[in-house]
Amino acid sequence: MRDLSRRDLLKATAVGAGAVALPGMIAGSSALAADGPSFGDKYPPATLTGRIVHPQSPDYAQASLGWDELFVRYPLVIVFAQETQDVVNALTWARQHDVALRVRSGRHSLEGWSNVDNGLVIDVSELKDVHIDTATRTAKLGAGLNQSEAVTALGEYDLAATTGTEGTVGLSGATLGGGFGFLTRYLGMACDNLIGAEIVVAAGADGAKVLEVDPWQHADLLWALRGAGNGNFGIVTSLTYQVAPLASVAYLQVTWPGLDNLREVFDTWQHTAPFSDPRLGTQVEVHPDSILLFAVLAEGSEAEARRLLEPLLSIGNPEVSVQIGGWSETYAGFQIPNDEEPAKWKFYSQFTRQPFPAEAISIVRQFMEKAPSPDSNFFTQAFGRGAQRQEPFGGAAFPHRDALFYSEPGVGWGTRGEPDSDDAITPLAQAWIAEFSLALRPYVDGAYVNVPNIGMAEWEEAYWGRNFPRLRKIKAKYDPHNVFQYEQSIPPATH
Repeated sequence: MRDLSRRDLLKATAVGAGAVALPGMIAGSSALAADGPSFGDKYPPATLTGRIVHPQSPDYAQASLGWDELFVRYPLVIVFAQETQDVVNALTWARQHDVALRVRSGRHSLEGWSNVDNGLVIDVSELKDVHIDTATRTAKLGAGLNQSEAVTALGEYDLAATTGTEGTVGLSGATLGGGFGFLTRYLGMACDNLIGAEIVVAAGADGAKVLEVDPWQHADLLWALRGAGNGNFGIVTSLTYQVAPLASVAYLQVTWPGLDNLREVFDTWQHTAPFSDPRLGTQVEVHPDSILLFAVLAEGSEAEARRLLEPLLSIGNPEVSVQIGGWSETYAGFQIPNDEEPAKWKFYSQFTRQPFPAEAISIVRQFMEKAPSPDSNFFTQAFGRGAQRQEPFGGAAFPHRDALFYSEPGVGWGTRGEPDSDDAITPLAQAWIAEFSLALRPYVDGAYVNVPNIGMAEWEEAYWGRNFPRLRKIKAKYDPHNVFQYEQSIPPATH
């Protein structure tokens, strides 16, 4: 554990079960609003409620740590909301005390932006209510569910919505940034399945309020949440999805040892998988010592999956494993236990609209052969022809629907719970991924906001393309004071 005493933290002390007091900032004190209400804009002094963790709490170190341990922050206080009102109170309190705030759900912010030094973290991870209506095929899910929990809950009714493939990632964060995985070509983007949300937004001069968002109420905000909703407009506390029946899937994992087959495997995959049956979702991962293909065929048999993948399965002599079963059971089976993963990670996101030429595939091999750690990889997800090309009713801010595939170099290192482990690898890993992404730049464009590219020029256009000016106008409408801001947040329009 790191020594917190060497940080210049403001001290915090718990006051009762549902409040917190800070030196010079007594929550609930009428002195904070001494100038009184003005034109109805001032809100009553707020008190923090929920499960409150501060630097003196015994679980502070764990509560303040994100999944990517490359980034360590020391917040002033963390509020684990138990209900929506806790979020309203926390947002109001932060505004009234002029304290920086960040929003957190699954702790997988890949640049550490869901945490902040000397500020307030509003954590919604304990909001896990589930309400499923099988008649209308809708599901209202708490923003604290992770993707595995959501898949499991829907699977009890043989229902599904698109999620990413990492079970411990927060459902809310994945969906609000776009969200894609094995079901993307079949059911569309995760954000396309989003038909409503409960969201806490800033209100008045120093308060907060709850909005119910759907295609008929605050439709512009729903559009923005579908691809740009992560910490930009407010704090989502529940998400309502249109879900689809999914009783069974065929799941294939294919392994080619070494990299000798890379050019043929990758070229065949990019010319076939994105144009295959939309029920087929595929990912290719290139590792320093192997090539992996993962495939899920919704409502399909082993024979049908093998037939669709025959152009790939006929290359070399790969090892093939097949599983037939329910989606939730299959999904749970291919998740890596979180404590076995490397502690520190770096990624770079990009989309491709034309097939990689031979030179680009060679670049992938060259960088994998000089990878700085065994957990380095090049990950891809097929898009192409599929449901993701069609926007949902009301539209969506996510712009990359015409991509052939998505890809990202990634590198992991270090041991969880050991902050200084493998520090010598850190500069090597960061240099490797920067050089890798630069070498691929002629063959890619755009970027994925859920895998942010820190330091990227013109990141606004890379994430949202022509939608960015509209997003700024919506920001000005719902967050004119720019309460929700971080390193690559959307600024409000000024006119």
